[in-house]
Amino acid sequence: MKKLVLYFVIALFSMLNAFPLSANDNGERQQWMNEMRQYKHTYFAKELDLTREQQNKFFPLYEEMEAQIRQIDEDTRVMERRVAEAGDDAANIEYEKATEAMYDAKVKGASLEKDYMVRFKEILSPRQLFQLKAVERRFSREMMRQHHRIRSIRNAETR
Repeated sequence: MKKLVLYFVIALFSMLNAFPLSANDNGERQQWMNEMRQYKHTYFAKELDLTREQQNKFFPLYEEMEAQIRQIDEDTRVMERRVAEAGDDAANIEYEKATEAMYDAKVKGASLEKDYMVRFKEILSPRQLFQLKAVERRFSREMMRQHHRIRSIRNAETR
């Protein structure tokens, strides 16, 4: 079964290679994002052994949490870019605020995850809840591994 998942990941990243993600082509980018979200759902459902009922309750809540964390990260990056672009014109207070925001983003994200963990307890078994972080890490590692593999193939093709 793990081979099947691996083949699916490879196929998914092959599609990424076939559909370049550009700012001018939001339709293909959105389609790719939807496919990635679906693959993540499939991966998590299998790894956590989620029932259909658990999936229907868990994934909307999980995506809500991820969207809030993405927003925290984006707000922080905007502040970082603004200060970085100001360069020598940035005041010390701006550097301090941006630095504080960078560290606070992790705290806010962790706090948010902990709040959602309480909500996940109503859906997931204690074992599934315990496994969730490990599944997130494995999924991220697998995505990075595939990204590096595809990048190596692209680099070899351009030589």
